[in-house]
Amino acid sequence: MIDKTVSSLEEAVAGIFDGATVMIGGFGIAGQPAELIDALIAHGARDLTIVNNNAGNGEIGLAALLKARRVKKIICSFPRQADSQVFDALYHAGEIELELVPQGNLAARIQAAGAGLGAIYTPTGYGTLLAEGKETREIDGKHYVLEYPIRADFALIKAFRGDRWGNLVYRKAARNFGPIMATAAAVTIAQVGEVVPLGALDPESIVTPGIFVQRVVAVPGLAQARVA
Repeated sequence: MIDKTVSSLEEAVAGIFDGATVMIGGFGIAGQPAELIDALIAHGARDLTIVNNNAGNGEIGLAALLKARRVKKIICSFPRQADSQVFDALYHAGEIELELVPQGNLAARIQAAGAGLGAIYTPTGYGTLLAEGKETREIDGKHYVLEYPIRADFALIKAFRGDRWGNLVYRKAARNFGPIMATAAAVTIAQVGEVVPLGALDPESIVTPGIFVQRVVAVPGLAQARVA
């Protein structure tokens, strides 16, 4: 019997090792797996490379992971915002490395990893500092930059509901990076508001098939939250 559910957040993040590359879903706080991040902080893994859309909000969630000095590098598209004070302080102190990636390129590079591609050509970034030192090519009169896939050892994502096979559905804008990150990690760990019986999820509504998910943990109350 296939059963990918685990009984606790602690069990969900077990095995995340020092130096791992970890994708974390979310667009700001929408879809951010905050409880899994808290469990990762308690777990104690260090020198992590984090892949996320931004660099944390306030001092919770991803920002709390940064504040705990567990991250050596972050790959993101939007590191600066009004409440990114934790990242700002670490970056200006030289305590964290930043790889800045335009948002479309970030998504495309993650998708490329999930699709098993060796590399992609994208027009975004051509002629800018972001293209320095990278291979470029002209195709049909348009200039492109060669970018490589972003793969991860682990992905922490948040979904609305799931079943014991790991099939997931999301809630509105909280879907964001979760589905593509699930395809690009060796181990995908999903926190859900509710684990439902097999067959309860409409097959036409399943966004992330269970083949891409290795662990599912229920976080009580998440299914009723406004931001899932």
